[in-house]
Amino acid sequence: MAALWGASWPWGRVVAQAMPPLAAASLRFLLASAVLLLWLRRSGRIGALWALGSRQWMGLACASAVGVLGYSVFFMLALQTVPAGKAAMVVALNPVLTMLFAVLLFREAVSMPMCLGLVLAVTGALYALSGGSLVFLPSSAAGAGELLLLGCAACWVAYTLIGRMVLARVDPLTTTTVTAAIGAGLLLAASLVLEGPAAWRSLADAPAQAWLSIAALALGATALAYAWYLNGVKVLGAGAAAAYMALVPLFGMVFSSFWLNEPFTASLLHGGALAILGMLLMNWGHHRMESRAGKPVR
Repeated sequence: MAALWGASWPWGRVVAQAMPPLAAASLRFLLASAVLLLWLRRSGRIGALWALGSRQWMGLACASAVGVLGYSVFFMLALQTVPAGKAAMVVALNPVLTMLFAVLLFREAVSMPMCLGLVLAVTGALYALSGGSLVFLPSSAAGAGELLLLGCAACWVAYTLIGRMVLARVDPLTTTTVTAAIGAGLLLAASLVLEGPAAWRSLADAPAQAWLSIAALALGATALAYAWYLNGVKVLGAGAAAAYMALVPLFGMVFSSFWLNEPFTASLLHGGALAILGMLLMNWGHHRMESRAGKPVR
């Protein structure tokens, strides 16, 4: 999951530079939905769709609105201006914010090492995103793209927390399939209204590299990674599952450097190292707390 989501940033950067953002995002989730529906059918769980109640459909629709429509819009627009390796650093904020709201809303337990890791992760992520300034918003290096990345973080946290509630009654694969399908419809409608049919006609002129990146985003970073992530949320809890995203920025920086020849700046390296250290500390604190409580360490 971490490797696929890390790779999604350079893949997304390639797509954002060559395709209309909403059309590309809707195409990604249309392809992913087709694969997930086949997966759901082969697993014998396609009938679960008809057993979903109105409240479950409402929860899935809300999760899709923020986790697919909202996140995809912020993701594609941000990658038009922000280098992929730097953009991947926003992932460091996801487990931090998720843990905070999981504690507030679901009373998930928290320890001192987890709190310290939270502070380190936030500091490192903002340092990297702002180009070396701990004060993010006033930094001259921070522009519209960086603010759009904060929108990504907010949407992902909302998706994780809504997913935690939905997963009490719906299995991860069904949740992933339904949210992807609803999100594809929302993105398609938004693309047709805001970009128009001309955006879809322009896809024929996109280079092969962009089409390969769309396929990788749909199959790897969406169909597989989303299902694996929601399974982790169900088994480990929202805060603990989000902490496993510690490796996503690292993979994102490495893949962006190799595939797109993006440089490793000092602020990116130092901030990234601090953010990853903070997330690892959060994860270690969670396992230590479970071990002391007599729960099996997962």
